Amino acid sequence: MTDMSTLDDLRKNIDRVDEVLVRLLNERARCACEIGRLKKELGVEIYQPDREKQVLDHVRGVAAEGPLGPDAIARLFERIIDEARRLERRVAQDENATTLNEGAAGS
Repeated sequence: MTDMSTLDDLRKNIDRVDEVLVRLLNERARCACEIGRLKKELGVEIYQPDREKQVLDHVRGVAAEGPLGPDAIARLFERIIDEARRLERRVAQDENATTLNEGAAGS
């Protein structure tokens, strides 16, 4: 096997992993939308700093299982949490609540 075919194989692996990540992120986003609906019904604030800290602490602990360290994982999840909070706010404010996929086909 040449270095280029190895490089191509590794890139194909990354593409497959990226597809799985996107599906999982969308699944997480659907959960966040439901949480936004429930928070609206219950009159609960969208921003829950204690819960966000719990999530970050949890993923930092899981980070020990791979090459990305706890700080890198926390930075990635801070962004994921920001996007989830944005979705929750959109749902809670009924801004296009039925079509939250911003033009993507299928759900």
